[in-house]
Amino acid sequence: MVGNTSVPLLVPKPPPPPSPPSTSKPFSITTHIINDLNSSTTSHSRNRISITKSLDPNSGKPWNNHNLSSTGKNVLNTLLLHSSDNDSSIQLDLILGPIFTQPHPHPTLDILAIIKALGFTKKTQLAFAVFDWVRNRHDSANLLTASSIAVIVKTLGKAGRVSSAASSLHTLQNDGFEIDVYAYTCLITAYANNGRYNDAISVFHKMQKDGCQPTLITYNTILDIYGKMGMPWSRVTSLLHAMKTNGIAPDLYTYNTLITCCRRGSLYEQAVNVFDRIKSAGFVPDRVTYNALLDVFAKSRLPEEAMQVLQDMETNGFSPTIVTFNSLISAHVRGGLLEEASRLKIQMAEKGIKPDVFTYSTLLSGFVEAGKDEFAFKVYEEMKAAGCKPNICTFNTLIKMHGNRGKFVEMMKVFEDIKECGFSPDIVTWNTLLAVFGQNQLDSEVAGVFKEMKRSGFVPERDTFNTLISAYSRCGSFDQAMAVYKSMLEAGVSPDLSTYNAVLAALARGGFWEQSDKVVAEMKYRRCKPNELTYSSLLHAYANGKAIDRMKALGKEIYYGSIETHPVLLKTLVLVCSKSNLLKETERAFSELRKIGITPDLTTLNAMISIYGRRRVVSKANEILDFMNENGFTPSLTTYNSLMYMYSRSEKFEKSEEILRMILKKGMKPDKISYNTVIYAYCRNGRMKEAVRIFSEMKDSALVPNVATYNTFVATYAADSLFVEAIDVIRYMIKQGCKPDQNTYNSIVDWYRKHKRKEEGNSFVKNLGNIDPHVSKEEKSRLLKRLAG
Repeated sequence: MVGNTSVPLLVPKPPPPPSPPSTSKPFSITTHIINDLNSSTTSHSRNRISITKSLDPNSGKPWNNHNLSSTGKNVLNTLLLHSSDNDSSIQLDLILGPIFTQPHPHPTLDILAIIKALGFTKKTQLAFAVFDWVRNRHDSANLLTASSIAVIVKTLGKAGRVSSAASSLHTLQNDGFEIDVYAYTCLITAYANNGRYNDAISVFHKMQKDGCQPTLITYNTILDIYGKMGMPWSRVTSLLHAMKTNGIAPDLYTYNTLITCCRRGSLYEQAVNVFDRIKSAGFVPDRVTYNALLDVFAKSRLPEEAMQVLQDMETNGFSPTIVTFNSLISAHVRGGLLEEASRLKIQMAEKGIKPDVFTYSTLLSGFVEAGKDEFAFKVYEEMKAAGCKPNICTFNTLIKMHGNRGKFVEMMKVFEDIKECGFSPDIVTWNTLLAVFGQNQLDSEVAGVFKEMKRSGFVPERDTFNTLISAYSRCGSFDQAMAVYKSMLEAGVSPDLSTYNAVLAALARGGFWEQSDKVVAEMKYRRCKPNELTYSSLLHAYANGKAIDRMKALGKEIYYGSIETHPVLLKTLVLVCSKSNLLKETERAFSELRKIGITPDLTTLNAMISIYGRRRVVSKANEILDFMNENGFTPSLTTYNSLMYMYSRSEKFEKSEEILRMILKKGMKPDKISYNTVIYAYCRNGRMKEAVRIFSEMKDSALVPNVATYNTFVATYAADSLFVEAIDVIRYMIKQGCKPDQNTYNSIVDWYRKHKRKEEGNSFVKNLGNIDPHVSKEEKSRLLKRLAG
């Protein structure tokens, strides 16, 4: 199927730059409101009521009652005396009446101040009731100012009632009120603060369509939203160009936001360019600027550059804060420099800056990623001892740690702890569960988690789609992965670097290296710069597609600097060369990694043990194992499976079962590979009684034997001329629902060919239907040709 898939289908061409595509979501409340506003705009020909600029001199400042008349103060005090925000017994006619029955030069100021005061004291419902009461008066057009409308939208937004805010603007517009830029901006901000970024952008497009020009604050808010959504850099710069075209000059906040927009895509070069433009524009970088730039380098896994930013920051008189140190620690963690990251935590404490939950969670995540569970637990224990309460990020990391080790019971216990500690699973929690189940090829669990996620009210966003693509591809469901990609595009979500990398990872697992090359070419065409993960997937595609020459050529580009030599790429080279059984190339990649001062992670060390195990270089495998123990790595099931494989092919084959017992003692759950390896060890050495014992133990552990398990028994019996036993195994496996493959029958046919007993072999093949009723004619023909040599 992939061979017929053209690149434009996988990676659509970018939309024309002049007019950004609509980013509104299906069934969005705002979408319906905007549509209603559009229809009301065309259907109502009456003149709109123009509202003049606010009469409130305190507009934009925290509320105070200096402009309240004495009557207004009495009214406000009466309202505030009510014990409940939802008190339905409030007689607003009686309470608010004096403002209109007594002489008052500016009742609009009293109305504005009262609404603002109620919002300031978090009496949202009461503030909205007062606003609604005034709106229903016959003279509301003279009483409700633009500031009043903006304040009620802001108040509702802060309380999370964004839909009510949008609905109110809809009603006001239908009633002839003109919605100004401040009200629109408040609604955009409300949507942004509630994570409804697509709806915020829809309002932004709507206000421009209505001829309402955005202000500097509006543009800055949208730029911040673009950054949080991970919009392509071309979209960000296009918005900046539109801002300048409309005569609005960027301020320092604008430039700081632009640097922040570079974080998600690891666009450190663009961030440095913006930093230089700050100075050329006559601004002086502040602490926020330096922290934002440092954060970009942290996300880009460039710890040395991050340290340089710190030095520049201190040289210019800015002392590092907790935010600064957390970004520095993040940069070192992402770069695999865990010891340096731990030392930074000590340094910040020496400077009187107390580590917070983000500090601990970042270190915890780093040790989990490196497979150093013991150190991870130490960080977690230190965090609790310091009285630092875990946040949702901490729980998400613990979920990932247990999930990556196959400890699903412990993982789900952490998931339950989230609720017990007063938190709710966030989008990262759900994405982590999807990723864990995907990595373990549990496609039904992936589907179940996704269903539960949507039931909990989470709308899939780009990261979720990216995770689903990865999860299904790990489960071997390539078609399902591409279906998710298609649904992502249909939902109006633009692919980013992570999306392309997820698609490339899916192609790589199938070894579709030609399609992978085309995707990388498409990325470059769209000016989406490939990163280390892109080339990592390309290496995997070459390895899985047996394009060894291309893999070696790309490796040379990495070694000689044509492609930036990145720790991730060197680690990937170790993996793919190990997988391809290229010992010399694997050792070179491992040496290059150590040469640049990077401590290998657990995955890399497992790859080294794997190739030494397959080559039966026991001394080297033990060296790596000793290194792991000395440096605090927690061996994984993959580690032990590789060691079992190594011993199963050696004279010390009984050590395979010793390792199996060790796994069980440590509370880990062996998989099919574990049991199959031990079964092979005993079968290979004629210890059938022990092999059958391990087989029974495997079934008792709720693992279903696969075709490899049965084939080991069939091959062993056939090699010993025990055909009755071999055929009994075949009949048993068929009865258990396990379909024989080519290797099942090859071992028997090969024995007949080897011993030149072709007539008996022909008889076996011709009567194979008596053993396997579902054997095909093509399979019989293949076996007869094999028998004939």
